[in-house]
Amino acid sequence: MPPRKPNQNRSSHHNGSARMVLARLREKSGKSLSDLAADTTHDRIYLHKLETGVKLGSPDVMEALDKAYGTDEHLVHLCVLARADGIKDKYRHFMEREREATMRYEYASSTIPGLLQTESYAREQLRTARPADDNELDAQVITRLDRQAPLHGEDAVEFRAVLDESAVRRPLSDADAWSEQLAHLLETAELPNVTLQVLPFSAGLQHLLGGSLTLLWLPGGRNIAYTESAYSGDLVEDPTDVEQLRLSYDLVRDSALSPRESVALIREILEASPSCEPPDSTSAKPHGGSPATATRTGATA
Repeated sequence: MPPRKPNQNRSSHHNGSARMVLARLREKSGKSLSDLAADTTHDRIYLHKLETGVKLGSPDVMEALDKAYGTDEHLVHLCVLARADGIKDKYRHFMEREREATMRYEYASSTIPGLLQTESYAREQLRTARPADDNELDAQVITRLDRQAPLHGEDAVEFRAVLDESAVRRPLSDADAWSEQLAHLLETAELPNVTLQVLPFSAGLQHLLGGSLTLLWLPGGRNIAYTESAYSGDLVEDPTDVEQLRLSYDLVRDSALSPRESVALIREILEASPSCEPPDSTSAKPHGGSPATATRTGATA
């Protein structure tokens, strides 16, 4: 049986609904695009693109239109749904591609990346998004942990992760679970296909701060990227755009502590935790460099 094709109409359903509602509301109000532009301070050409589906629109412009039409928050709600569907479809496509990747670079600005999370960390983070019930949360946790499989085995992906210092200092609500997560980072850093670095606070402002970035190398030499923030995600496939993101990643990596210094910092944070003994430091793979605290900015190995 051939694989089931994804429903192409699903992601555009709410966008189509918003488009039709906008056109219907303006027709019912008797307003011209120029009238609406004056009411909302948004350009009439832009408003026309919203009605024809060329543009999705932002919550801000939808809020202005809700005020103009007296529709409470109806248009804002449609906009949020349309954006959520678009993000889900992009992320689904990214998850399909990540299974094929031979090499993966990742930067995380505030939380531990999914590939490096323990079950307890994944559960607490996913719970913050307020899933419908425990069954949905359990399914999300299982999916996240299953995605860690490419880190292991004969065909393990080459994985390099740069974590902002805030990610390794922001604890979980449970001290034991947090110590377990830090210990897991140290153990994963010992894998021959994994390189882990920490971007210290002393490195100052960086282009990628405030979001996360994943770069994938696919068979045949193709590269794609995925950028993500709390409420948005973008799959980037244009070679020029991917190259720009790769350059930004390289600059962040060059400002990070060396792998050995990064392991030393994580171990230092773990040792300050009252709940868990750190793994034996003699077992860490040699990356070169000397231990450092977060006050020092190191160069990549």
